Amino acid sequence: MNRNLIFAPVLVQVLLALVVYVLLVFAKVRAMKTGLVDMARRALYDDAWPEGVIKINNNIRNQFELPVLFYVVSIALWALDAVGIAALIAAWLFATSRIAHAYVHIVPNYVPVRRRVFTFGWLMVVAMTVLAVWESLDPANLL
Repeated sequence: MNRNLIFAPVLVQVLLALVVYVLLVFAKVRAMKTGLVDMARRALYDDAWPEGVIKINNNIRNQFELPVLFYVVSIALWALDAVGIAALIAAWLFATSRIAHAYVHIVPNYVPVRRRVFTFGWLMVVAMTVLAVWESLDPANLL
C-alpha cells in the first residue's frame, strides 16, 4: 500500500482549519459592521465579541489541540512504513469526525453531541497510536 495515502486525511484536517479561519474573519467583519463588538476590549478579551465569533474562535483553538497529535502519529506511521488499511480508516474517520466536530461546535454548539464526536476522534488517534507503537516494536524496525 502507498504509505503517502496517510497525507490525504491530514490535508483534509489542514484545510478544515483554514476554512474555520476564513469563517472567523467573516464573522468578525460582520460583527464589527453591525456594532456588536466592544472595540475597546476586542484585542484582549474574548467576551468583547458576540457569541457567534467566540464559538468560531474557540473552534480555531481546538484545531490546534487533538489534531496536532493526529499529525504527529500520521507522520510516525508514514516514517515506520506502517500505513495500512487500519491506519487509513482511522485517519479518515478522524478527519471526518473533526469536520462534524467543527460543525457542531460552530453552529448548535450542543455540548453532549460535541463531546461524543470529539471522543470518537480521540479514539481514532488512540488507535493510530497503538498501531504506531506496535510497528515500532517490530524487531525489523528496531534495527
